[in-house]
Amino acid sequence: MDKYTIGNNAGIVWTLLNDGKRWKYEDLKAASALSDRDLNAAIGWLAREDKIYFETDSNNAEYLYLSVNIYY
Repeated sequence: MDKYTIGNNAGIVWTLLNDGKRWKYEDLKAASALSDRDLNAAIGWLAREDKIYFETDSNNAEYLYLSVNIYY
C-alpha cells in the first residue's frame, strides 16, 4: 500500500459519502468493495483532511458522513 493507493481509495469513499446520507461502516465497506485495511486507511485520510464526521446514535450504531465546508 502506498500514498497513491490510499488517496485513490479515499476518493472512492468520498464519492460514496457525497450522496448526503449517513453510512454505516459495513455498508460503506460493501459499496466500496475495499478491504478493512484499505477502507480504514481511506477513512483516516479523509478524517485527517477534516472531510468526514463520525456519529454514534442512541443505539450505539456508528455512522460516517461527509463534511461540507461552505465559505463566504
